[in-house]
Amino acid sequence: MDRFQEMKVLLAVAEAKSFAGGAKLMGMSPPSVTRVIAGLEKRLGTLLLARSTRSLRLTEAGRRYVEDCKRILLDLDEAEELATGSSIRARGNLTVTAPVMFGELYLIPQITEYLAAHPQVAISALLVDRVVNMVDEGVDVAIRIGHLPDTGLQAIKVGQIRPVICAAPGFLEEFGRPQAPKDVLAAPIVMSSASSLLTDWQFNLPTGSTTLHPQPRLLVSSNRAAINAARLGWGLTRVLSYQVAELVAKGELEIILDTYEAAALPVHILYQGGGRVPAKVRTFVDFCADRFLKDPGLQRAGGL
Repeated sequence: MDRFQEMKVLLAVAEAKSFAGGAKLMGMSPPSVTRVIAGLEKRLGTLLLARSTRSLRLTEAGRRYVEDCKRILLDLDEAEELATGSSIRARGNLTVTAPVMFGELYLIPQITEYLAAHPQVAISALLVDRVVNMVDEGVDVAIRIGHLPDTGLQAIKVGQIRPVICAAPGFLEEFGRPQAPKDVLAAPIVMSSASSLLTDWQFNLPTGSTTLHPQPRLLVSSNRAAINAARLGWGLTRVLSYQVAELVAKGELEIILDTYEAAALPVHILYQGGGRVPAKVRTFVDFCADRFLKDPGLQRAGGL
């Protein structure tokens, strides 16, 4: 049996979590499947499947090998489609990452549309407020806010957003509206520790740029919590413009010191390039880039 067929048998057994189930998926007899897996393990010199009387599971080596098999077989299918002149279909598992609120507000709607149009793709969305190492964590596509270091990754700029300072109108009526950046140091501040984009407050002054480091009386670990505290009238907070666009439009929050705002931050889609980009990555990147570039919220610096 050739190696590609061995890989297919292993994937079938791993998916079914049994030799009998894998045999049914492959249209083979269970003894034949058992012999294939045993021969594969002997040739590789490692155990891929841990067996017991009640269960069958992949070993650590097995999990790594299965992931490699999926990638190799997908590359083979795409190569054959190219050779025959067929259009390459997007398929397989795709892992994407984005900041939490950006993912919830902007990325998830695009993912649901994309999945409807590409039934052979499954997506795992990692929404976290940290910079994910795409290679180490197996991420195919990332949304990044802010200026990019030289990573060697492919990047498409799809918009920009602004850091803004806001508070509830009732709080500003009582406390007074800060007229200059230094005035924020005397105000109650709620701060999100989720991103360094929000903990260092940059301003543009006639004499140049400056950075303040206000000490919050309330420190929270999520952007939504900081926004909610500000909406409830507790104090000032610094967030990204798209995160509060709806509340500002409703009059529940008010932007202050906008004449001193720092420059807008770019939004990029990142993906690993270099060789042939898999169809699932290429189509997803193109799909999101097209829609983000048409979104007024990202082209007007966060919809404000």
